[in-house]
Amino acid sequence: MKQPDDISPIRLQPVIIAGGSGTRLWPLSRAQYPKQFLALHGRHSLFQQAVLRLDALAAEDIAVAPACVVGNEEHRFLMREQLSGLPMEPANFLLEPVGRNTAPAMTLAALCAASEAADPVLVVTPADQTVGDEKAFVAALQRAVRIAARGAFVVLGVVPDRPETGFGYIRSGPGGGGAGKVIGFVEKPDLETAARYLAEGGYFWNSGMFVVRASLWLKTLQRFRPDIGDATRAAWDGRSADPPFLRPQAELFATIPSESVDYAVLEKCPGCSDIDIRMVPLDAGWSDLGAWDAVWQVGAKDAAGNVVTGDVLLRDTRETMVHATSRLVGVVGLDHVVVVETPDAVLVADRSRSQDVKHLVAELQNAGRSEHRLHRLVHRPWGWYDSIDAGPRFQVKRIMVKPGASLSLQKHHHRAEHWVVVSGTAEVTNGDKVILLTENQSTYIPLGQVHRLANPGKVPLEIIEVQSGSYLGEDDIVRFEDNYGRG
Repeated sequence: MKQPDDISPIRLQPVIIAGGSGTRLWPLSRAQYPKQFLALHGRHSLFQQAVLRLDALAAEDIAVAPACVVGNEEHRFLMREQLSGLPMEPANFLLEPVGRNTAPAMTLAALCAASEAADPVLVVTPADQTVGDEKAFVAALQRAVRIAARGAFVVLGVVPDRPETGFGYIRSGPGGGGAGKVIGFVEKPDLETAARYLAEGGYFWNSGMFVVRASLWLKTLQRFRPDIGDATRAAWDGRSADPPFLRPQAELFATIPSESVDYAVLEKCPGCSDIDIRMVPLDAGWSDLGAWDAVWQVGAKDAAGNVVTGDVLLRDTRETMVHATSRLVGVVGLDHVVVVETPDAVLVADRSRSQDVKHLVAELQNAGRSEHRLHRLVHRPWGWYDSIDAGPRFQVKRIMVKPGASLSLQKHHHRAEHWVVVSGTAEVTNGDKVILLTENQSTYIPLGQVHRLANPGKVPLEIIEVQSGSYLGEDDIVRFEDNYGRG
């Protein structure tokens, strides 16, 4: 590993941990489109906000490298597309074949960063948080970076404003330079204990943000959890590259123990004489938006304390959150409630019980239903499709293909398809023929015919597809060519 370079500026490596399924924000958050990719607060998604915040840490003595993103293989095109619209350099995407929690994810990022620079300072943040005061956030993180550059392991502790039972806590002692010595980490408390923490002071919410030199993280992990360190390094050494995607060796990665940074390392550090673990307080309107109650708390409220998104009518309703996606939603005479409407599911919950939404998701999963995984509108690297109707032996989809994009060259064993162009220009491969279709023109794809849909134009292509046959599942696809590496 390269040795740290003590010459200013400090090289900062932003690391965005973009895994997670956001089950408590169902039905808006789904496994294939989880909460970090949603614009729940502001015009950017939480993932985009995280990248933009860390890019803003640049200063005269801090040089910010392009972000390194650790995320799920299934979200690779979604992550890349969301970053493509931001005014910054492309990032590395470290793609996990399976989720293994934050300790292996952070280790992948440290190994990647150490291979490209002289021991940079890692600033590691989850992709699913928001802050209200960007200036205060930047100031706290810059302070943490400077302290970490001198050899400390720095965590960010959120200044609590209420007795919260949904977070773990950090207990911090006094310290100079705005960073106290960490005394210990405590689990999520009950309400009485959380109230006591707030009254006593010295307790902070654990934000899940860490600032540390890559070499110190790898050394500390090897000390406390060499099994995680060795297994992650082996998977990294066997990596494959498809720039900007880097893939650790899948079989080896699957053997890594699943563990969080806190359990694997941080909780073992306080009391170690040779580890300087510090906490910088963060008072910046932070929220992890972990459940619908948290979304209500950070939302813009009307005079009755209601937070509303979409086409909503309220009457005699107070301190309620209503999110309408696709239709008019009316609420009468309800207080402290969450209502979330999507085209295929509606949630109604007591706001104080919003943490329990995850149990509904578990029930959907156990029942073998699809609503926990997919929205009705499904994003693909070439665009999206919306399943607008279905019945025995038929299904109707609305399909959008981005300019210059194309679906795979494919065939189906069990269904035929009728395509009608609504807008744009379609290039259709239908067997050995290639034709162009424009608005109001149509074609028929017989069962078993090799075909492809492409958009050669400069505007989005929209079509209506009517499928008919004995089986209409998405797995009835035989791909012959694909621009996105899908088998």
